[in-house]
Amino acid sequence: METANEGTGPVRQDVLWASGAMYEPYVGRWSRLVAPNFIAWLDISPGKRWLDVGCGTGALSASILGHAEPREVVGIDPSPGFIAYAQEHARDSRARFEVGDAQALPFPDGAFDAAGSGLVMNFIPEPDLAVREMTRVTRPGGAVAAYVWDYAGRMELMRHFWDAAAALDPAAKDLDEGRRSPLCQPGPLGDLFRGAGLAGVEVLAIDVPTVFRDFDDYWSPFLGGQAPAPRYAMSLDEDHRAALRERIRAGLRFEPDGSVHLIARAWAVRGLRDRMV
Repeated sequence: METANEGTGPVRQDVLWASGAMYEPYVGRWSRLVAPNFIAWLDISPGKRWLDVGCGTGALSASILGHAEPREVVGIDPSPGFIAYAQEHARDSRARFEVGDAQALPFPDGAFDAAGSGLVMNFIPEPDLAVREMTRVTRPGGAVAAYVWDYAGRMELMRHFWDAAAALDPAAKDLDEGRRSPLCQPGPLGDLFRGAGLAGVEVLAIDVPTVFRDFDDYWSPFLGGQAPAPRYAMSLDEDHRAALRERIRAGLRFEPDGSVHLIARAWAVRGLRDRMV
């Protein structure tokens, strides 16, 4: 499995996804804004059985429960910490969560009406295998879908971080998710789903506002140590971390009340399992 300092290429799961309480203020809260737009776009009729692959802290599952009127939602994730967080916060009899691998889903063929995935495709060692598995466990005619951050473009909270880091430390360029995550752009993402044999593949940009009440609200999640950017920040000594903090601060635009208004773009993709299976 690839580590965070092995040059360019997909970011892998050893980036330490463990604590839901740390993940939520970093990107979980913004995923929860993307998910309702994603669910609306999928337009799945009520009463269906959903699978949430790489459910993390349960952002997508919560949106399915709140907006799609499902019969059942099953979330699966390799992190016991995330599964515990999702179970604790879901509190809905239609939802259940379990530890498992997206590349070997423990479900029979055609078990679900829809399979979705939020912000995980770039962190799966073999995403093509994961999409094939999602397709396998979805009934013929059912929807398979995912969304990922636009790391290379308008996921602005991360772009400000990595642009500042690279200006101070050229080696940081090799850790930037925008370079290491090949699926963060619409072309490769669509190709991934077409390669799994899905029909009618479409890709959509979903933009949500990321409003930070002040600089500390922006900066403090980077001190949590999870994901590539926080891990890089916490690998620095105090002086270099302070220099990075001030470089980022200087590049942000503050509103009169001290808040910071940015945009987070996600690329969403969907396709249908061919009925001729």
